[in-house]
Amino acid sequence: MSSVVLKNLVKSYDGKKNVIDNISLEIKDKEFVVLVGSSGCGKSTILRLISGLEEITSGSILINDKVVNNVHPKDRDIAFVFQSYALYPHMSVYENIAFGLKMRKYPRTEIDNKVQEVAHILNLDGLLDRKPRQLSGGQRQRVALGRAIVRNPQVFLMDEPLSNLDANLRVQMRSEIKKLHKQLKTTFIYVTHDQTEALTMGDRIVVLDKGKIQQADSPEEIYNNPKNKFVARFIGQMNFINVNIQAGHFSIEGVDFYIDKNIEGDVSAAIRAEKMINGDKSLSVTPEIIEMTGGERIIYFYLNGCKCSARIPLDYPIGEQVKLNISVDDMYFFDNISGEVI
Repeated sequence: MSSVVLKNLVKSYDGKKNVIDNISLEIKDKEFVVLVGSSGCGKSTILRLISGLEEITSGSILINDKVVNNVHPKDRDIAFVFQSYALYPHMSVYENIAFGLKMRKYPRTEIDNKVQEVAHILNLDGLLDRKPRQLSGGQRQRVALGRAIVRNPQVFLMDEPLSNLDANLRVQMRSEIKKLHKQLKTTFIYVTHDQTEALTMGDRIVVLDKGKIQQADSPEEIYNNPKNKFVARFIGQMNFINVNIQAGHFSIEGVDFYIDKNIEGDVSAAIRAEKMINGDKSLSVTPEIIEMTGGERIIYFYLNGCKCSARIPLDYPIGEQVKLNISVDDMYFFDNISGEVI
């Protein structure tokens, strides 16, 4: 068992505003949980509190049902993989991976067996004699993972480990880390600001903003049923259009829409960028910017005075005007004051 439970967790510095504001979260044994949010939302701070690198202000942290608030970091049986790799430059790959075991005075034979096993898992077999400066970014990241894996910890904490890699290598390493999770069958808590990483890697995504959990759900639920405007805006490419609904009727650029929901007044109608060409209501827009992304184009335009975007296939006709087809069935409605979904 390697569960992690946060109960009413609070962290503040010098008695000022809470960086972590009364968070409660249960992370199950063997679960891969991704903490995602913009810079300053508190996601990395949560990892540092779990690891013991920072003290909590109030609340409690439980690992395997044991309160660890006052347990020293080295005794929490947790491995931390940092964004910066944090490898010892004067040591070989072998020595970097073995370092933690040597500090714990493991027998030399056992150290060698564990290092060789981890090197094989991470495809580092032929690199064990090299120094970090002789490795690529992806290889260095694998060494950092190897140093964590070799200890066989209860919980892995990963703080944006792929942010220093180029785009292609990030895709490759995402797959390797997911494969690693399945092999090791232990608990992973992973921090990123990249929504693609969050959606592709996590069993569950925890969306954070200003030290609070906005939503904690499966990737599918987060994407298809966002609870508020922040989650809808942060995960995926969502358009928010100001509309006024009266008796189930509203309009977008003069095109009439009808809903059977009990919603009245000024609200935000939201629709994802990829849903802008498959509906039953047609309207024409004037593209302001057109981006080529490889397999599709993204056009930017205005609806009811609100900046919007649409993701469209390469063969979709684009001129001075672009015809869109949208449906009320693909729309979400959010309260303009609270930001909550209606």
